[in-house]
Amino acid sequence: MNETLKRGLSGVVYITLLLSSILYSTESFILLFGIFLVIATYEFCSLVKLQNIIPISFVIIAYSVISLLSYYKNQTDEYLSHVLEKPIHLGVNVDRLNISLLIISLLVFTKCLFFLFDNKVQTVSVIWKYLYLLGYILMPFIFIVKISFGIIDYNPKIIIGLFILIWTNDTFAYLVGKSIGKHKLYERISPKKTIEGFLGGVVFAVFAGYLISKLYIKPNPDFSDTSILIWTIIALIVGVFGTIGDLIESKFKRIAEVKDSGKIMPGHGGILDRLDSVIFVAPIVYLFYQILSYVS
Repeated sequence: MNETLKRGLSGVVYITLLLSSILYSTESFILLFGIFLVIATYEFCSLVKLQNIIPISFVIIAYSVISLLSYYKNQTDEYLSHVLEKPIHLGVNVDRLNISLLIISLLVFTKCLFFLFDNKVQTVSVIWKYLYLLGYILMPFIFIVKISFGIIDYNPKIIIGLFILIWTNDTFAYLVGKSIGKHKLYERISPKKTIEGFLGGVVFAVFAGYLISKLYIKPNPDFSDTSILIWTIIALIVGVFGTIGDLIESKFKRIAEVKDSGKIMPGHGGILDRLDSVIFVAPIVYLFYQILSYVS
């Protein structure tokens, strides 16, 4: 099969599966990203040469427990009370849990930045393999789900809007870089990325953010300016941190001496290759959401 056709069909299947799960229900969305998390964990373990049985078991349990505590706490209390035949209340402060997870993720992300720009690092110690697994793989998938709940309840438009921004940034960074790119962004890690491509991706992502806020989200007219500002900032976060996420995954692949993180998507590589941008973007967008809520 022609490589371009293979890549196109694979991309259509991926986008269809993604959008269908997001729009169908909260449960299908959480389940799909749980599956993506397991695959990403397997790919990450392969990249860093880590036995995958314990890490995969850990992320499945952690993702399931946090999802139950975050989104189904009342239902879980009722179910346990019924099974145990006595009142059960899981005394979990969800806000504190979210902040704790966010702090862990941001600390590991800071280490990721040092890892990216330290030219001397050519190996990853065992302890940091597990810490990266925790903060760089598990936590972002949890925050991908969390930011889709917005202020009150599950809102598929939020996560779809975020993916539109990421796809816009990636597409136009490639197109602008290929057409007029001359100055390398970080040649040692990603030889094809250019400064012009990076700036082009950011500009078009911001424009897409404007269109999303005006045409897709359809805010109350009284708050339209606020909505435009919010989605413009999210677009900037996507452009900057999405690119950093792409570079960090490239650093892991360069150390592992592989081209792709996996082969599950013909013509595209692995799940990490497809979600490397959103992995680094999700916790930052969630942090922005927390700041926005606090200010409001």
